[in-house]
Amino acid sequence: MQGTPGGSVCPGLSPVDRWTLLVSSFIMVAASGQMNFTGDQVLRVLAKNEKQLSVLRDLEGLKPQKVDFWRGPARPSLPVDMRVPFSALKDIKAFLESHGLTYSIMIKDIQVLLDKEREAMARSRRLERSTSSFSYSSYHTLEEIYSWIDNFVTEHSDIVSKIRIGHSFENRSILVLKFSTGGSQRRAIWIDTGIHSREWITHATGIWTAKKIVNEYGKDRTLTNILNAMDIFMEIVTNPDGFAFTHSMNRLWRKNKSTRPGVFCIGVDLNRNWKSGFGGNGSNNNPCSETYHGPSAQSEPEVAAIVDFITAHGNIKALISIHSYSQMLMYPYGHSLEPVPNQKELTWPAGSPSTGPMTMASSTPSPSSSGTRGAMASCCRPLRSSPRPRRRGWRFGQSWSTP
Repeated sequence: MQGTPGGSVCPGLSPVDRWTLLVSSFIMVAASGQMNFTGDQVLRVLAKNEKQLSVLRDLEGLKPQKVDFWRGPARPSLPVDMRVPFSALKDIKAFLESHGLTYSIMIKDIQVLLDKEREAMARSRRLERSTSSFSYSSYHTLEEIYSWIDNFVTEHSDIVSKIRIGHSFENRSILVLKFSTGGSQRRAIWIDTGIHSREWITHATGIWTAKKIVNEYGKDRTLTNILNAMDIFMEIVTNPDGFAFTHSMNRLWRKNKSTRPGVFCIGVDLNRNWKSGFGGNGSNNNPCSETYHGPSAQSEPEVAAIVDFITAHGNIKALISIHSYSQMLMYPYGHSLEPVPNQKELTWPAGSPSTGPMTMASSTPSPSSSGTRGAMASCCRPLRSSPRPRRRGWRFGQSWSTP
């Protein structure tokens, strides 16, 4: 619904009831150790012009930050999605209304969805234990994924091996799966998932893709030809510290867990820490921002490990980074107005039976793109010619976050 001036933050609740709700939430946090998001909402805002876009960008610069952009301000007519904490709802809605910005409520209470997600995981875990199996239709913790990797490599040692390319800030192993039919330093494809730790659907996608590769090799002609000529490297948990934190404390944590003397806020947005376009539009020099780029390019061990591995390999021909929520095709370079020489190749084919046709504009970057490895060239949502097919057995919950 559209916001109305003077509207109640939680219709039907008195101020006393609202405070009771907040106190109850704090008690739940203390009891479970998990951060609670009761009453937090996701608002979708539509800016009519550049002036209104600028107003929305001002929200990101607030200290402390009051909103968490899931889809940042890009251009007029493109929706902006933001998570607003319960404590800031009244102020943010009043701010939007005062600037003539209309909004709708996409998610009325985030914690309701998170509770359902956790309940589904608990049911799946009980089933896995009773059947000694691994569910490919459920989310898993870091420990469970790393255990699966070990078992997966053992079961498919003829085609898959495990490589440790480094350690995270908190000294967790950074693991990569190598799919190869033989030979050394062959041309290769790099795929990573989960660089933003709260995007659980990407880790699940990586796991499912790994399983699909070993199952289809020798059956699917295209995949077989690729693996007979090239290797595939897949990093399923690109941000292990952040991912572990999403399970233990804060489900919506996005960054890594690095700390620095004299800096109060924790973490760096690893996807803004690449050397290409470092510090440009779409990144932030505020350490408390969700898009904080870090003190310097490749300062984070998780990013440096990837850069060192790919550089040392020397023959990687394609890099694919999988994210969730925004449904955008992103390619180099968002920090430049100049189209890359092979732009047509990068955007063709611009669709498939599974995604439908995707409309692509020029290479003019959006303000939210610079500093990402595969930065976008004018983001666009897919216009589907047919409904997205559902895969039987896949019951993943809400996917979170932005590129």
